[in-house]
Amino acid sequence: MGDTLVQKVMARAAGQDHVAPGEIITCQVDLVMAHDSSGPRRWGPRLKELGVGVWDADKIVIMTDHFVPAADPESAAILKITRDFVAEQGIKRFHDMEGICHVVLPEYGYLKPGMFVAGADSHSPTGGAFGCYMAGFGAMDMTAVVATGETWVTVPDTIRVNWDGVFGTGVAAKDIMLFLCATLGMGNNFKVIEYGGSTVRAMPMEERMVLSNMAAELGAESGMIEPDEITLSHIRAAGADVSDDALAWQSDADASYEAVHHFDASDLVPYVAAPHSPANAAPIDDHQGTDIHQAYIGACVGAKLEDLHMAARVLKGKKVSKGTRLMVAPASTKVTAAAAADGTLQTLTEAGAMLLSTGCGACAGLGSGLLSEGETCISTTNRNFKGRMGHSDSYVYLASPYTVAASAIEGRIADPRHYLGGT
Repeated sequence: MGDTLVQKVMARAAGQDHVAPGEIITCQVDLVMAHDSSGPRRWGPRLKELGVGVWDADKIVIMTDHFVPAADPESAAILKITRDFVAEQGIKRFHDMEGICHVVLPEYGYLKPGMFVAGADSHSPTGGAFGCYMAGFGAMDMTAVVATGETWVTVPDTIRVNWDGVFGTGVAAKDIMLFLCATLGMGNNFKVIEYGGSTVRAMPMEERMVLSNMAAELGAESGMIEPDEITLSHIRAAGADVSDDALAWQSDADASYEAVHHFDASDLVPYVAAPHSPANAAPIDDHQGTDIHQAYIGACVGAKLEDLHMAARVLKGKKVSKGTRLMVAPASTKVTAAAAADGTLQTLTEAGAMLLSTGCGACAGLGSGLLSEGETCISTTNRNFKGRMGHSDSYVYLASPYTVAASAIEGRIADPRHYLGGT
């Protein structure tokens, strides 16, 4: 019986020829990623107590994205802790206020097929889109990782999810993930989701990142996609070197999966997840017409350049409904620059969008764009748990950038196909 992609990556990291699901192994970590909320302010005191520094400053990437720009003295203090730690430890890969970690990491070509990456954030599975294993680790585990460069893991089972066919009008990777949250549920703990099929192979990297990112909402450890020429081209475009040999990181044809699912992308329609869970997802007809106060285009999963392009296709020549707020928080400064250069920001702002600072922002309940009691928002973010974006008695619906933009025009949840020449 052959091996899955995650078995191969973990075997290499553990220095073994083969590892099996359920086996407990010790892996050498190729790269560590953390941000201002999860990193130095958590590790620093523990490392000081242990009397050690980081094991390899060149293998650590740190971003500031949660508390930027500082909105109060506490946020400013957290950012200072982060900046001081980076200077003290000699960490050169520091991206201060450049964007959300899961987007910035691939923008610099840090992720390559076959790597074992430890991320200090629950949406670290995003990195799996590049053919590496990347998962989120808690603060205690991450302290051990940055001190020693290794960690123990249980080799996960793999669930293979194949999508074939071509998307209809107004459908995107986000609709796949909301459909899967409703279909597979959020209890796929200690599993890896491996995405494949002709639909996935046709996707640009930014859309593949959506699939891997929201593997976290499925409860999985990571969401992995086998690398291909699109993967390597994206890495090279980011200025990093990667050999064609990286294409060898593939699951074996006779690999054993816990389950294999097949879906037809041509049957998929725009999906919307109702409060207060991504699993409360259903076809848009179930929620169409629900009044909203705010539409939010932001977060690592929903404000990349391709996401802003989707919104602009819907909004071009239109206006946001009076009494409805459309907030746009680009996922990185590079995204902002590209969207400004190609006219996307002009399209969005002419429609009535308000441009917010780059960063996690309201997705994480921080900064601008928070909701008041009783308010309803439709958002491109990945989570809509109670109180996630503000008051505990506010309501968040999740959808693709297409659907969020259409909803902003109507002031209620709306089908984007009506604005894109579809059904």
